[in-house]
Amino acid sequence: MLNKHQGEDVASLMARIGRNARAAARPLAIATTNAKNAALVAMADAIISREQDILDANAIDVSNGHESGLSGSFMDRLKLDPARTRAMADGIREIAELRDPVGDVIAAWDRPNGLQIERVRTPLGVVGVIYESRPNVTADAGALCLKAGNPVILRGGSDSLNSSAAIHACLVEGLKAAGLPEDAIQLVPTTDRAAVGEMLKGLSGNLDVIIPRGGKSLVGRVQSEARVPVFAHLEGICHLYIDRSADLDMAVRIAVNAKMRRTGVCGAAETLLVDRAVASTHLVPILDALRAAGCEIHADQEVMKLFFDAKPATDADWMTEYLEAIIAVKLVDGIAGAIDHIETFSSHHTEAIIAEDTKAVERFFNEIDSAILLHNASTQFADGGEFGMGAEIGIATGKMHARGPVGVEQLTSFKYRVRGSGQVRP
Repeated sequence: MLNKHQGEDVASLMARIGRNARAAARPLAIATTNAKNAALVAMADAIISREQDILDANAIDVSNGHESGLSGSFMDRLKLDPARTRAMADGIREIAELRDPVGDVIAAWDRPNGLQIERVRTPLGVVGVIYESRPNVTADAGALCLKAGNPVILRGGSDSLNSSAAIHACLVEGLKAAGLPEDAIQLVPTTDRAAVGEMLKGLSGNLDVIIPRGGKSLVGRVQSEARVPVFAHLEGICHLYIDRSADLDMAVRIAVNAKMRRTGVCGAAETLLVDRAVASTHLVPILDALRAAGCEIHADQEVMKLFFDAKPATDADWMTEYLEAIIAVKLVDGIAGAIDHIETFSSHHTEAIIAEDTKAVERFFNEIDSAILLHNASTQFADGGEFGMGAEIGIATGKMHARGPVGVEQLTSFKYRVRGSGQVRP
């Protein structure tokens, strides 16, 4: 039961969770692909069969969220419905169908002395995932870590704890069905924030990596306090640039989708940059379409002279991840101006260019240092599922180990296997 752990204090609870995860690491690392896939399929089946339990638990979280005044974007991420529940199950099945990365030979070469060297994928170890308000992360993270052979400790947000617990029960059912350790996927059963602090300290060496998935304050705390490696998942200040060569109909369609399909996801466009050369032809139709879709426009002074139904943008707008139906709009001097603005204000998550000029596209791709760059496509495609990864734990914006969608391959490390025939080193 939530927040009931037999009188244990938080430190003792987390120490036990860490020990249990470490004990599950070896049997999971050597588990067969068939066993892992069987567990995943059983998990997906359990989510479907227990759908009403999950929705009932989610209804409690949603009600509590309304009472506590959660924002619209938080409520969107929190709420489940039958379609989203089925999507969770489908995502787990897709992970089961992915190639098992463990044991893959990444590279192989022979040395002049006859040594044969291979670089081979291995599990990372025990993964800790700290996330906010997204109960689907429980399913995605649990399934991805299992496929990659990693035990995982899930610490969901207090706002979604009932939903996460109901989903976690389905994951444990799948592990049992396949004969895998039940402690391979553990959900921290307390809302006490001290549990996060214990994870950041590494659980006495039992935690190998931490993945934060949430707002800037959460990620900042994890990065500043963690004593184990961190996969950075910073906010998504995503840009959409409309080049002078852009097809107008395409630009309108993509702009509305990039901002309004789901405003609360990290791949939602937050800033729209328009080439000053097409301000007279492209700007107003795009902003009219956004406004008609319910988007609030924050614009620089030049834009406001052409589009009157806007609020004046402040310096803060260029650095804000709204996660709401709001977008900041600015005119720039072509591709050079767009690149300068993006490199100044981007969180290095996802940027898109709408253009027919191949030289502009190549310059955009070559000069912007973000994890995901798109050409003539919506920023909302910044998603592991859309990349064919089945699902993702998040979008890593750092540069070490993993970048972009974190799927099963990114949840592995590697080791070297060296085969000889009696060689000794002179």
